[in-house]
Formats: sequence, C-alpha cells, structure tokens
Amino acid sequence: QVQLVESGGGLVQVGGSLRLSCAASGRTFSTYNMGWFRQAPGKEREFVAAISRSGSSTYYGDSVKGRFTISRDNDKYTVYLQMNSLKPEDTAVYSCAASKSSIWWYKASNFYDYWGQGTQVTVSS
Repeated sequence: QVQLVESGGGLVQVGGSLRLSCAASGRTFSTYNMGWFRQAPGKEREFVAAISRSGSSTYYGDSVKGRFTISRDNDKYTVYLQMNSLKPEDTAVYSCAASKSSIWWYKASNFYDYWGQGTQVTVSS
C-alpha cells in the first residue's frame, strides 16, 4: 500500500514557475515508476511526465516538453515536477501516480496502481 500526497500547486501568472511535490509513504518507493497526469475541466486526463525507478529515464507529453522537468529523490520518497514558462493551458488538477507493473507504458493511466488526490494549478493570463 502506497499513499501519495501532492503539494505545491497554486495560482501563478503566465510565464511563471511552480514546483510540485509528491510525497510517498512506504520504503518501496524506489521500486515504483512514477508519473504526473493532469486534468482540466471538461477535458480528458492527460499524460504530463514520467520517471523510471532509478530516475535514469524521463518522458514528457508533447505539450510540456522543454518547459517541465520531472525528478525524484528516492531517499526522501518524493517525486517532483518543475514547471516553467507556464501557460493558461496548463491550468488543471495535477496528480501523481505510482506504477508497480512489470510492463510500464508510461503514458497510459491504467498502468498506474496508486494515485494522489491532486493539486490545483491555475495559470492566469
């Protein structure tokens, strides 16, 4: 059982930055691939970023490439999402997720087993 708690969301102006954190419970954190997803009102859940167990591999959705950076600190049981050059289109609830699947398709939400409650990010224009 893994519990995930996101933090760091808030209101930011266009072009600003935020860093989201996802704190995980449990000593098995390093065994999970981790991802960030977002969902805006009236839109489907969208893949944002993912990172492998060791942090050696990262993946990004097309809409955030070059602006967002995912990282993790396994000693702190935490995954981060650094968001720069924020746009109004980035406004959404951001959720982190953990995958224990032996086969990991990082873009697919159904490959993740645990989800946080989400944190709201609002980018004002």
